[in-house]
Amino acid sequence: MKRSCLITIDIQEDFLPGSPFGREENQSVSEIAGKLCNAFREKGLPVIHIVRIYLPDGSNVEPFRRASVISRRGPVLAGTKGCQLAGALLKEHVELDIPLLLSGKPQWIGPSECIIYKSRFGAFYKTCLEEVLDKLGVRTLVFTGSNFPNCPRTSIYEACERDFEIIVAEDGVSGLYERGKKELEAIGAIILKADEIISSIMDT
Repeated sequence: MKRSCLITIDIQEDFLPGSPFGREENQSVSEIAGKLCNAFREKGLPVIHIVRIYLPDGSNVEPFRRASVISRRGPVLAGTKGCQLAGALLKEHVELDIPLLLSGKPQWIGPSECIIYKSRFGAFYKTCLEEVLDKLGVRTLVFTGSNFPNCPRTSIYEACERDFEIIVAEDGVSGLYERGKKELEAIGAIILKADEIISSIMDT
């Protein structure tokens, strides 16, 4: 755990309940992710927030959902409150630097905490994530986020392909189902409750 990093995936305002694009379970997921963030910060361990940001003209949206994003005006449109990180993740509000993030650079919001934009499901796909992790000397990734069948799962498999050790916060990932857990264990991922992860971190 001394070389671990917390990765939050798409825990953004538009995916919380109350938004037309939200899920009820993401409320508890955001709160659990917030507790994990606080524990990692307290121990001086890195935290990386992975976000989606869609341009209103749909130019950076996957082709299969482009028409839907344009017609429904979202989610996570650049410049809207909905694209911002969920408040539970942060000690104080941080405004996303949209031009910086879309340029492919990390937005540092603390000594070892940053935000990275991804254009597709996977957090490693055409992003600087692996480069940042290498600079931080990280070998273990702890995942929390929304919504398992899409972005968290893809990101976890990408991490496995890069030989990272993987821990998944069972109660900190929305949409995680039993078969998915078994499939993650089959690729070597360790599945723990958030409180178990926090206890391990505090014991290091």
